[in-house]
Amino acid sequence: MAEASRILHSTLIASFHSPQKTHFSQLHHVHFRRNPTHCSVSTSESAKNTTVTETIPWGCEIDSLENASALQKWLSESGLPPQKMAIERVDVGERGLVALKNVRKGEKLLFVPPSLVISATSEWNCAEAGEVLKQNSVPDWPLLATYLISEASLLKSSRWFNYISALPRQPYSLLYWTREELDRYLEASQIRERAIERVTNVVGTYNDLRLRIFSKHPDLFPEEVFNLETFKWSFGILFSRLVRLPSMDGRFALVPWADMLNHDCEVETFLDYDKSSQGVVFTTDRSYQPGEQVFISYGNKSNGELLLSYGFVPREGTNPSDSVELPLSLEKYDKCYKEKLEALRKNGLSARSQCFPVRITGWPQELMAYAYLVVSPPSMSRQFEEMAAAASNKTSTKKDLRYPEIEEEALQFILDSCESSISKYNKFLKESGSMDLDVTSPKQLNRRLFLKQLAVDLCTSERRILFRAQYILRRRLRDIRSGELKALRLFDGLRKFFK
Repeated sequence: MAEASRILHSTLIASFHSPQKTHFSQLHHVHFRRNPTHCSVSTSESAKNTTVTETIPWGCEIDSLENASALQKWLSESGLPPQKMAIERVDVGERGLVALKNVRKGEKLLFVPPSLVISATSEWNCAEAGEVLKQNSVPDWPLLATYLISEASLLKSSRWFNYISALPRQPYSLLYWTREELDRYLEASQIRERAIERVTNVVGTYNDLRLRIFSKHPDLFPEEVFNLETFKWSFGILFSRLVRLPSMDGRFALVPWADMLNHDCEVETFLDYDKSSQGVVFTTDRSYQPGEQVFISYGNKSNGELLLSYGFVPREGTNPSDSVELPLSLEKYDKCYKEKLEALRKNGLSARSQCFPVRITGWPQELMAYAYLVVSPPSMSRQFEEMAAAASNKTSTKKDLRYPEIEEEALQFILDSCESSISKYNKFLKESGSMDLDVTSPKQLNRRLFLKQLAVDLCTSERRILFRAQYILRRRLRDIRSGELKALRLFDGLRKFFK
């Protein structure tokens, strides 16, 4: 479950699909049969009436070790050198790589050869299908998603069968949550909007592929194989396991075995290609004893981002990169609303609202600049453009942009926004204890209980950051106001003295 690079969400689409709005839909399991030796799939009436006996082997249960030994055996036979780690069930991550021998700090591990790495240049079993996608200039992410489905559908005929069999059938990342679950459990968190946007992008990407390519080549891309459900699965795998390898010209890749490594917030080591050993490696930043789980870093991500892509939330207070998105917006009754709105638009900021990350250590200058813009009076209209540019980080001006005459109003605006968000978290956390899960199936009940716990953990950690921001803001406002009071008293004393 390793994303050792900080892959930007924007690389998913790469302006490939049209920005049409798509509804989030509930999907059902798809059964299909695919000829393992030919690229085409029969659409004759007899084929349609054939009884389906096999389904796509969407890996295994997320905590299962049933295919681990087969994966390790296949990797060894395919060129993976002897390892100091093995796949085991673990406390953090459900399954992960555990040290078999003593591992020194600074030691290189893995050495996965390029022949075992899946990338946009990997050979297709059906060369014709791969060529069609490349002729249509399909970006790497959709190309890899389609490749993964194609290989999964070939079952044991694919050289990647043992790897795909060990992949989770349905991870807990937010891509797999229904719209009802997102609305119910994450209403207080801004990560809900990110999840909805991600689902919409995946659906849009699939629809574009279907309309532009799949529908024109049904023999190569039959709908019973290449459909929305299978694309949600493949994109879920990419979001949680794809890495960017800087030393391989920044190539995006799936690295079998390496992607069984779990994340630790205090680890600072990443995957990359090592030219000297000609393999994908990572260098440990600590020592490990036999039986200890070995970790890498998935990047400096907040708890919300980790839940979004990987389906887990670190323990409260353990993630130094944790942050919470604070939504801010202009007041529509502002006398200068139109002028401020235009300044924001010129600098590429949303007209509706803008979110800024708040950390336990404070907030960015961009947030402060936006607050200045919101509270600035008409007499400061000449500074609107400067404030909007600073809020968008598209300015060469000094970072410590300050307007002392409206400092108090800006801090009060941020405090009001923090307290508004805190009230939403309080409401959810108070109601979560008595929340009706509304399910009858034991399996579905376990899923809902787990999702609710993830949401509670996330909201608790995000509220903690807002509480800290609230405390800092109140202290700064108190200092400003007490300073103003002292100045007024001094001025009043001087006035009386001279009288």
